[in-house]
Amino acid sequence: MKPGRAFLSALAASIAAALLCVVLNTPLPWMIGPLFATAALRLCGIDLSAPVRVREAGQWAIGTALGLYFTAPVLAVLAARAGWIAAAVAFALLLGCFCAWLLHKLSRTDRTTAFFAMAIGGASEMAVQGEHHGANVERVAAAHSLRIMMVVGIIPFAIRYWGQHGLGMGTDLFVPGARSVEPAGLLVLILLTSAAALALKKGRLPNAWVIGPLLMAMALTAFGIHLSRLPEWMVKAGQLFIGISLGTRFTPGFLHTAPRYLASVAACSALALALAAAFGLLLAKMAGLNPGTAILATSPGGIAEMSLTAQTLHLGVPIVTAFHVARMVILVLAIGPLFRRMRS
Repeated sequence: MKPGRAFLSALAASIAAALLCVVLNTPLPWMIGPLFATAALRLCGIDLSAPVRVREAGQWAIGTALGLYFTAPVLAVLAARAGWIAAAVAFALLLGCFCAWLLHKLSRTDRTTAFFAMAIGGASEMAVQGEHHGANVERVAAAHSLRIMMVVGIIPFAIRYWGQHGLGMGTDLFVPGARSVEPAGLLVLILLTSAAALALKKGRLPNAWVIGPLLMAMALTAFGIHLSRLPEWMVKAGQLFIGISLGTRFTPGFLHTAPRYLASVAACSALALALAAAFGLLLAKMAGLNPGTAILATSPGGIAEMSLTAQTLHLGVPIVTAFHVARMVILVLAIGPLFRRMRS
């Protein structure tokens, strides 16, 4: 199938799945529906694809929408919790190392592949780093895809049905600075955030289409420049595109490739989810955070997925975003030196 038709097929299936999830009242319907629908169809051998530009458009929408939450009062709250953010980053590094050791023991895969497969970071960044150090890139990418699918399929439902959403002192502080859609302001916002993404991409920084728009929108909002909020359809399209991009990573042979390895990855990911949730509850008690916010902030998921969950469940979006951005930046910078130190 031609790439254009493969994407249109993925888009049609994703929209249908998203609308079904809306009817079923699931959390994150515009991401969860497309993710599981495209993954299932891909595993059945149906040719679906998501161009890089589609993923980047989705990342741009989410990064920009998240940045609009970072008003000056919110930044003051985050600065007061900088120590807890550092503690969460350290926990994530230790958790990744422990799960890597466990994956090595369970699956008998080599230590290098296990290390980068269980590092709690982006799939593309960890695959690149792993390849540089001699890991099996396909196994690293497969592990991260499976982990993200488990996180997205479990955490939003668990928090929603546990009832820990839209609660907690100070949650009403975390609302976007811009309250309405202003056409002229929206155009300027699109141009500025896109320019920031392109600048970061040119510098070969990770997650440029999330971090660039996020930082630009955050800077504007922090200085009281409220150009516009994003239309709801843009945010939903961003979720849809991210869901398609995640789901189409799966291939027909995914479940038949090293079944013991995949089963071990699933077991380690489930344990990581449980340990991260326990750490999140401890953090909530010690730092005075809403339990749902703390669990999302410390979960082994990605920036976009967990921040979107916080937004949908009316939790502390800036706190969740700040925790995950800090973890991603430090992990990308530290993962290579940490691996070399552990091997020496």
